[in-house]
Amino acid sequence: MRAVDIIVAKREGRELSREEISFLISGFVAGSIPDYQVSAWAMAVFFRGMSPGETAALTEVMLNSGERMDLSGIGGPLVDKHSTGGVGDKTSLILAPLAASLGLRDPMMSGRALGHTGGTLDKLDSIPGYRTSLSPAEFREIVARDGFAMTGQTKDTVPADRLLYALRDVTGTVESIPLITASILSKKKAEGTEALVLDVKYGAGAFMKDPADAEKLARSLINTGAALGLKIIALLTNMNQPLGSMVGNFLEVEECYACLDPALYGDAALGLSADLMELSLELTARMLMLGDKAGSPEEGRRLCLEALKSGRPRELFLRNIESQGGDRGRFLAMLGNYRSPHRSEIFAREDGYIFRIDAWKLGHAGIGLGVGRNRSEDPVSPQAGVQFHKKAGAPVRRGDLLMTVWGKDREGLKAAVPLIEQAVEYSAAKPLPEQLVMKEIRHG
Repeated sequence: MRAVDIIVAKREGRELSREEISFLISGFVAGSIPDYQVSAWAMAVFFRGMSPGETAALTEVMLNSGERMDLSGIGGPLVDKHSTGGVGDKTSLILAPLAASLGLRDPMMSGRALGHTGGTLDKLDSIPGYRTSLSPAEFREIVARDGFAMTGQTKDTVPADRLLYALRDVTGTVESIPLITASILSKKKAEGTEALVLDVKYGAGAFMKDPADAEKLARSLINTGAALGLKIIALLTNMNQPLGSMVGNFLEVEECYACLDPALYGDAALGLSADLMELSLELTARMLMLGDKAGSPEEGRRLCLEALKSGRPRELFLRNIESQGGDRGRFLAMLGNYRSPHRSEIFAREDGYIFRIDAWKLGHAGIGLGVGRNRSEDPVSPQAGVQFHKKAGAPVRRGDLLMTVWGKDREGLKAAVPLIEQAVEYSAAKPLPEQLVMKEIRHG
């Protein structure tokens, strides 16, 4: 068997066998097949696609390329969530302690920011002392004790995905649905989860701009996940505009902690974080359904609201900081004041309404601020970001304060501000609100 024959077969549109896929991926991990041949194969997959059988085979081969987390015997339904990425997308930090407070165990293996999309690990790294590289034993212990843990992918966990993703990033093949499917599900299966809720995003700030393409990805994930034995539900959600009131690493952690405040679930409103909390509730409700804790989304939401009012999710958030090496006291002292000294403000340029804040444009401006990165090795700033004072639908007068912006340095801030201003679109009439959750998709 030769790699070049496998490349040609896929280039010509032939369905590859499990043996051919295993030969190529195993050889890549072992170093016997060079990256330029795997790059050629990935481009052939990008244009020719893969059948459901091929996608499932690729996922299993990648899954078996390294270690898996052993969570057997710790009890409780093991349910996780995965988002395909966006701007201001921070639901993991809310739903993990919320789900844990209601009897689920969430073994969460997360990633870092790349391009205009944020990364959960970068947000957590902004907490003093917090460790996002846990050993399998530590991960198991914290999941068992606290109900959730958050870690990154190690060099021994699904190494095929780590190597293949690096190639996809530099060869223009990131958006391939079969390759996305195998990447997501191999990691999620390796972390030990039994059930998975997928937040598949569409719109300006998503990898999939078209809802139809996002649905194709969702169905590929669901069908492949079911073939691997996962219980799985997907929600198609809107990422035309940033989620919540903050974009940035520590800023987003701070917003999530605020959203877990029991005082917000009486008569008080969540304000500009309402969309973030709405999506977090929808996702957690589905997690409860998959874990047999709720019979419907409505029951799941009711349970979530009761838990939030009790204050237990917020306490679990703080306990997790301590369990993963963070300094709880320093974290609490940093709230509201851990910001870069390089600061600017964005003001409305005209009278009317905010029609939209384009997530893609704002996300790319965030790279210059230090929120995101162009390459996996680029550093990010924990103190950089954007706070919204008004969002889509708000009436504005010329000169009204729209955003406060913090940059990693003076030069980055100066370059980013005009790009952020371009992300704000105005209208004379009040725009209709966009639907946050478009559709729920299940297997079968």
